[in-house]
Amino acid sequence: MILTEGNEYSVVLDACVLVPMPLCDTLLRLAEGSSLYRPFWSDRILEEVGRALQEKLRHSEDQSKRRINAMRSAFPEALVQLDSSLEDSLACIPDKDDRHVMACAIRCGAYAIVTSNTKHFPAECLAQWDLLCQTPDDFLLHQFHLNSDLVLEKLDNQAAAIGKEREYIVERLRVLAPQFVALVEECDS
Repeated sequence: MILTEGNEYSVVLDACVLVPMPLCDTLLRLAEGSSLYRPFWSDRILEEVGRALQEKLRHSEDQSKRRINAMRSAFPEALVQLDSSLEDSLACIPDKDDRHVMACAIRCGAYAIVTSNTKHFPAECLAQWDLLCQTPDDFLLHQFHLNSDLVLEKLDNQAAAIGKEREYIVERLRVLAPQFVALVEECDS
């Protein structure tokens, strides 16, 4: 298990939540500085992000590498080293291509896996390891309820970094996290 300092609530961020830039940026901003949680990932998760950026979003190889290198640099402690024996032992995960995500969560002692593919992680398997599986929407709602002021501040900082207002970021998250967006908009009205 990886020992953490400060905030002990740790989650594994699956590749599918790290590909869409507005969501990735929001999730990682919530993990920096005065953080609400600690993010973890494996080399394989980052490789999947790179492939998706290039194949689905048509980023160049250089753009993809820059983004992944920036993530590695900002969160060097997030990288979890995996051994194949743990992954191979996770027959309770039906899709072999998702076993590495579960292995990453077990290896780092995470409390949750944040993924858009929750059906890939059966509850009975998660229960064996005392893990939660949350959609990005559910995870962001949880973070908001823990510290709404900090979440709103981080959204404002995210918007300011690109010369925009919070509403711009919230709108870009609407499809990926509709309940979270509704809650933020409720606070703004």
